[in-house]
Amino acid sequence: MTTGSVSPRRADTRRNNERIIAAAKDLLTCDEGLAYNAIAKKADVGVGTVYRHFPTPESLVIAVYQSEVRSLVDVVPTLLDENSPEEAFRTWTGHFAAYMMTKRGLGPALHAATRNNEEDLLGQAFEAMLNAVTTLVNANVEAGRARKDLNPKTVLRVLGCTMLLDQSGDWKAEAEEVFDLLWKGLRAT
Repeated sequence: MTTGSVSPRRADTRRNNERIIAAAKDLLTCDEGLAYNAIAKKADVGVGTVYRHFPTPESLVIAVYQSEVRSLVDVVPTLLDENSPEEAFRTWTGHFAAYMMTKRGLGPALHAATRNNEEDLLGQAFEAMLNAVTTLVNANVEAGRARKDLNPKTVLRVLGCTMLLDQSGDWKAEAEEVFDLLWKGLRAT
């Protein structure tokens, strides 16, 4: 599901859309809210352009969330092409922790934007991330780096604990400790 009007024929329209989503993400994760004027300024577009792409704040919040999920899922093939399965998994977990920090900032706005269809949107996101984790786990099992009895859903649930990291502290170091512990449990003996 895409939100906002983006013509596939117009590169400038796509770029504006991407800049608006990035600006909104930055403002939302800093708890600065969704002021369209601030988003337009940060994205270097006119406020009318923001409204044209995202006529409601809800549509913009959903687009930011979907963009974050898509980025998290779409990076998996590249990571596996460019790294060993273990390194791809470990790098992806860093992306996942950053996603969780963004999601914490998006939480209240996302909840408000999805009151009527929250389960569907979050369910689709969960399935997409589960597929990404399954791909990474399977690559590590095939490489002999991870246990064969792993349940990818359990791995994803464990990764979910990164939601509890201190967003204002050194969450990257804390996340690395969580991932080291998780990897020790995943490793093939």
